[in-house]
Amino acid sequence: MLGLIAMLSGGLPLLGVASGIPPVDPGNRDLAAVIELVTAGQFQAADARIDEALKESGLSPDARRAFEFQRQRMRRMRLDFDLTADQVEAKLRQRIPDLTGAEFARWDAHGMFEHMDIDGKRVYFDRAPSNLFHLSAVAVARQKGGTQYVDSGLPKEVNDNYIDFDRKVIAAARATGKTSVLPKRVRVTQTLTVQADAVPAGKMVRAWIPYPRADTGQQEDIEFVSSQPSAHEIAPESALQRTVHLEQPAQAGKPTVFSITYEVTLYAQYHAIDPSKVTTAKITPELAPFVSERAPHVVFTEPLRVFSKQVVGDATNPYEIARRIFAAVDEVPWAGAREYSTIPDLSAYTLRAGHGDCGEQTLLLITLMRMNGIPARWQSGWTFTDGKYDDIHDWAAIYLAPYGWIPVDVTYGRLASDDPALKWFYLGGLDNYRIAFNDDFSQAFVPAKQHFRSDTVDSQRGEVEWDGGNLYYDKWDYRFDWKILPTKP
Repeated sequence: MLGLIAMLSGGLPLLGVASGIPPVDPGNRDLAAVIELVTAGQFQAADARIDEALKESGLSPDARRAFEFQRQRMRRMRLDFDLTADQVEAKLRQRIPDLTGAEFARWDAHGMFEHMDIDGKRVYFDRAPSNLFHLSAVAVARQKGGTQYVDSGLPKEVNDNYIDFDRKVIAAARATGKTSVLPKRVRVTQTLTVQADAVPAGKMVRAWIPYPRADTGQQEDIEFVSSQPSAHEIAPESALQRTVHLEQPAQAGKPTVFSITYEVTLYAQYHAIDPSKVTTAKITPELAPFVSERAPHVVFTEPLRVFSKQVVGDATNPYEIARRIFAAVDEVPWAGAREYSTIPDLSAYTLRAGHGDCGEQTLLLITLMRMNGIPARWQSGWTFTDGKYDDIHDWAAIYLAPYGWIPVDVTYGRLASDDPALKWFYLGGLDNYRIAFNDDFSQAFVPAKQHFRSDTVDSQRGEVEWDGGNLYYDKWDYRFDWKILPTKP
């Protein structure tokens, strides 16, 4: 399957513009040219074109902002691509002490290390060394200490715990006849810490921390507990990327700390799908947006059409189509991703790259589902365990008649089991070790952010700004703390 991906998508340009930026006339050739220059690593030429464009007296505010974002995009790309070949090789030697120069050159020649040529100088993605061990079985076999991760990117012991738990979910659903089972009450504190002196003393710092939306049968009974500072604004339930907004002045020499604490009851889900009962969904006005293109990240490009045809083949039953797409995207290896705001079209990029993290895999899945008439939508948030592991995570939901919306996590993918129900658990099932903050991608905050977002697609880590502009990830950090509580009666 990976060979097919490479054959279909190699060398094709990325399409679209970075989301989260005000829309401009798609016929703006100057902007399209700048985007292509930035994507190609021709930063000096892009800078010159941006200078020329910003001098135009008739430039609209939205177009001006879009050009200015391309400068932000270049800065962000330089942060992501900051290693030389020698540095990549040195990092690999920490895990493969007897690495030979020929081995490194061979992996490099096969594109195993993501890189860019910026103004003629080759630079490598800062996660390229660790990503190799998700992309190459040979590298995994060569490293000292053995493998630590499975295909989903999860640590092996965490993955094994999920499989054990998912088996219990299936049993509980069958025993009760319910699709939502095993409720779990969790108290979560998310903290966002801005570096000392990142903002001048006395200036107001504004933060948006993700906050869950109620979803019957998935997460319910959300209770806000406290925040630091205490004054806060919770976005309404209608906000598809829901947040808590906080602000406080910066103090000289001290970090600026924001936090929120809340409780929520989470449910595991299992939908036992009978393929013979699945019918083609009637596309109502409510479902229509979920089978449509949505530039820039859900675009039915020609390489995707070819790939879709190869994957789906002669299948006509919507469940069988969904299963083939799920299996095909599950074959795309997980690998750590560069920042989404630097990628013009995430689903096209993932097909071309032949690897992706959870959000990239999910957008590829959503695009393929929609191309085949299956409504598909985005969901994302945060995952955790009974122990110390936690991470941000993205997944999806698809609509199958007569079952309605069912969860899909293609990153966790097909489980290592001979039991079909367990193997395909994440095509219709979901664990309750996750909290959803977002029910769509690239949605506005309430209250609105005034400056560029650090993540123009997702909302999991948070966002920060002050009057002088956005604060990017190199200026602040975040963390989650959690405790599983007795479930309310």
